[in-house]
Amino acid sequence: MVAAAARWTRRLSLALLLVLVTVFVVRAWDSQRGDPLEPWHTFVPRELTIVELDAADWRGYLAAEDAIFRSLDAEVTRRVPEDERVPENRYFEASPVNPERFARNWNRSFVLEPDGEVRGAAVMLHGLTDSPFSLRHVAQLYRANGFVVIAIRLPGHGTVPAGLTDVAWEDWMAATRLAFREAGRRAGPGKPLHAVGYSNGGALAMKYALDAQGDAALSRPDRIVLFSPMVGVTSFARFAGLAALPAFFPAFAKAAWLSILPEFNPFKYNSFPVNAARQSHRLTQALQQSVRERSRAGVLEGLAPVLTFQSVMDFTVSTSAILSALYAHLPANGSEIVLFDINRTAKFGPLLRQTSQYVIGRILPPAPRAFRTTLVTNENEFEAAVVARIVDAGTREETVTSLGLAYPRDVFSLSHVAIPFPVSDGLYGTAPDPSDDFGVQLGSLAARGEVGVLIINLDTLMRMSANPFFPYLAARVGEGLAAGRAQ
Repeated sequence: MVAAAARWTRRLSLALLLVLVTVFVVRAWDSQRGDPLEPWHTFVPRELTIVELDAADWRGYLAAEDAIFRSLDAEVTRRVPEDERVPENRYFEASPVNPERFARNWNRSFVLEPDGEVRGAAVMLHGLTDSPFSLRHVAQLYRANGFVVIAIRLPGHGTVPAGLTDVAWEDWMAATRLAFREAGRRAGPGKPLHAVGYSNGGALAMKYALDAQGDAALSRPDRIVLFSPMVGVTSFARFAGLAALPAFFPAFAKAAWLSILPEFNPFKYNSFPVNAARQSHRLTQALQQSVRERSRAGVLEGLAPVLTFQSVMDFTVSTSAILSALYAHLPANGSEIVLFDINRTAKFGPLLRQTSQYVIGRILPPAPRAFRTTLVTNENEFEAAVVARIVDAGTREETVTSLGLAYPRDVFSLSHVAIPFPVSDGLYGTAPDPSDDFGVQLGSLAARGEVGVLIINLDTLMRMSANPFFPYLAARVGEGLAAGRAQ
């Protein structure tokens, strides 16, 4: 019997080895297709280490950031190959989408000071492959309400996609702590402190708030506001690191990338390295573990209320994970989730997948709940006008409020990327403000023509990139700012 077991063990080991070799070969072969690596895929700027971040102040971080952008100019901008000196390349000095050409380069960390007395402080944490640009509208809302805003460029972001090949989520966490130190310093004692996060930044904001529960050295947020928070990601991210194994051999360096695309967006990477997926998964796992541990220990009672805005349909993060891995553990502390439903008008009805039509019933636990739920949805199946269907915490009764807003006739749902952008945003808006010019209007392109003509696939252009219900979002965020303290 022992010999038979040994034989089966050897066979199983050989089978696993064969599978790994096959995956390695297939991945190595597949990585050779597509566009070649460019300087922005190979040059990795030198970011501060975790030790340096924890020892640095805001001024020191900005000085290091200046050095990074100088190196970017020397190693990338001035070395753009001749065939890449085209208008659609953000790293070409004369490109209309080169971020250095604008009045403000929103890839850099920034501070917004209110005109009058500082009534509080807010830390803004952007998403994966993104930049501080993504939360500028929310930042301006906070500034108008007397808050000083600290919007930090997280390590690996805002420069070149290669920056994400050599970064860990712990680096982002250290930068988050630095931003909160600066926010506390600028606000002063006794003033409200808010944590605001978008996508990957939402996970960082939530993780920081949980860490602050057990660390007296960290300032506790009084309110947490999340947009499309990355509480859970697809299962592929768990094994994403395996996809990069061939990259250990220089001939297969492209295997370190899940996609290599033209870089025409001035404030977001289009190319996506394997390590970015791996680190986002590691962060979500660490966040979920922190939630479970603190929930079991019964120490979540002191957590600040969490207000989340989330599209029911989200291709990037798991909406169900937000409810099951976060909200299911929250105490009755005034938290709320606002869900943006699909457009349920009759014209889309036959074309909507059955799974998308019934997703709310699957992911939302039955009332009563410890948190308030708001569903922004059509008034009825024939009306584009939307209402807010609200169920308060601890109750089963639903109240319905008209919002005076409507789904655009050609939009079937929001998306992960749309939530924090108004339709007037110059880059992502469907009705961009002409004065808010960034060289390209990605949100208003209605692309029709022949296949193979555009430099990007149509899925990218079809994805909703702005939120027609942003006025409602702004009003709801503003409710917690008017009094100067979280309610």
